[in-house]
Amino acid sequence: MSWSLSDSDESTNPSLSPHGERQYEEEEDCTGETSRIEQGRGSSGGQASTSGSGDSSGGQARPLGSRGQGSGDETGHRGGKQKRSAKEDQRPECQYGRQCYRKNPAHFQQYRHPVDSSSDEEKSSPPHKKLKTGSPSAASSSSSSSSSSTHTADPGPYTFYLTKVSGIAAKFNQTGAMHITDILSAEKGKLLASAQFNYMIDIPWLIQQYPKEAREKPLLIVHGDSGLSKVKLQEDAHRFSNIQLCQARLEIMYGTHHSKMMFLLYDDGLRIAIHTANLIHQDWHQKTQGVWLSPCFPKLPEGSAPTDGDSSTHFKSDLLAYLAAYRKSTLEEWRKHIQEHDMSQARVHIVASVPGRHQGGSKNHWGHLKLRQVFQARGPPADLVKGWPVIGQFSSIGSLGADAQKWLCGEWLSSLATFRGKPSLMLGSRQPQLQLIYPSVNNVRSSLEGYPAGGSLPYSISTARKQPYLNKFLHQWSASARGRTRASPHIKTYTRTSPDCTRLAWFLVTSANLSKAAWGALEKNGAQLMIRSYEIGVLFLPQDFGEDTTFAVNTSCSEPFPIPYDLPPLPYGTNDQPWVVDIPYVNKPDSHGCVWQPS
Repeated sequence: MSWSLSDSDESTNPSLSPHGERQYEEEEDCTGETSRIEQGRGSSGGQASTSGSGDSSGGQARPLGSRGQGSGDETGHRGGKQKRSAKEDQRPECQYGRQCYRKNPAHFQQYRHPVDSSSDEEKSSPPHKKLKTGSPSAASSSSSSSSSSTHTADPGPYTFYLTKVSGIAAKFNQTGAMHITDILSAEKGKLLASAQFNYMIDIPWLIQQYPKEAREKPLLIVHGDSGLSKVKLQEDAHRFSNIQLCQARLEIMYGTHHSKMMFLLYDDGLRIAIHTANLIHQDWHQKTQGVWLSPCFPKLPEGSAPTDGDSSTHFKSDLLAYLAAYRKSTLEEWRKHIQEHDMSQARVHIVASVPGRHQGGSKNHWGHLKLRQVFQARGPPADLVKGWPVIGQFSSIGSLGADAQKWLCGEWLSSLATFRGKPSLMLGSRQPQLQLIYPSVNNVRSSLEGYPAGGSLPYSISTARKQPYLNKFLHQWSASARGRTRASPHIKTYTRTSPDCTRLAWFLVTSANLSKAAWGALEKNGAQLMIRSYEIGVLFLPQDFGEDTTFAVNTSCSEPFPIPYDLPPLPYGTNDQPWVVDIPYVNKPDSHGCVWQPS
């Protein structure tokens, strides 16, 4: 599939100068986030900026007006669904009939089922009604209000949640979902102090998410802001005497502090949350986000060594190493808190990135080489995963190079495809199938937020044109089983599935998008790994949860892994294009009746 601007009115964007394109590409490569200018704006109709440095490089969602007459063919996600009567339905009947276990919307478009009306979010819902921006019922018109015969995946022993979404059926928020207020709730414990690591932070909004009795407790905010963004953050923090700021070192150009993590210290223990959402209203409103929430780790007995209380996954030691990499004295108090707590019950592995040119043994501690190292020691056996595809799902794409085989399908895929006991080599002809999930234009257009959702998907046209090979790997965002097909993904996950999509060899939720800045790129003939940004995520391996070699994903199992999207992923169609933030979309209105015009 070749790159085109078929959805746009123009084949070029005259508002972007060559200099502006280059700056945008480099910043987008390293951040994968929207700019601070997005804070405080509504979910539609506002500018959506995409520059990681605080510069505005976004767009404006505008009411369609008279142009709406030319968009009658737009019927929503994946080209929409048309109502079919029994007489007109020419689809072949599914061989499994009422016992069909499939969840992918594409299957229900292709095959007829005896009871099509008792399906989940995407099976039976008609095209959603387009509403003008500002309509009070816009958010509540979600197609997820239809009934469902499936149960929302429970986090079970994995304690991996999705964030609650406004505008979807209530049942999809009742199990396996939480809001930031749930994470910070007094029901979790009597809070003594907390620390927030993040990229975008709206301090007044954040304080309101804490219980009233905890809003004056000590709060450390770890950020990467500089310049005017730092001044604004300092001004906001100055209003609260309990807040202390810690600026992360960013010594490599275009790097960002992209990690998203919470430390919650209680009178009876310490809890860690590693997640994918910025600390702003928009990220916790109508987007799909992921949260891993630890158990409350108890305090170690007096006299314990700082290294006591680690788990078989080395969670505690890896977390301490991550904090030490900041080289900030303001984090020393939290390092002591971690040393004083028993984290032996942690069953996930930390996979983090810190800026630097890492050499020797240290280069295996970070980025995709850390993942490679864990898989060599504890990953899936080679005979098990032969022929299993690797799936990557993310909300931003960086500049990956002109040759897919060098980084994407070379060093990066080689790390994700590593199996137990063997040093990873460049895969060549043995590389597994790579499936990448990134929202298409239709995904964004039909989302709950409409085109403004694309402001958090900062893939630039200058970058896209340099890597047209990427389109052949791309798949739609679809999450009907979790009620979130129209909740635009800001979550980032990576996994390896069996060909029939019933089992997972492993699962990673992380802040890291698809970029060299996040995962690292080898330099000097592989002697060093260069990473620009801070990232953090957690890796789930079956043996750490009492499973033999795989996680089950079938909902008929007692404890299925709560996969956040539909399997198998649906490839882009011939006319599908990945969302690109800095070109106009004016021919077809979004779910609020607006068009997208880059500013």
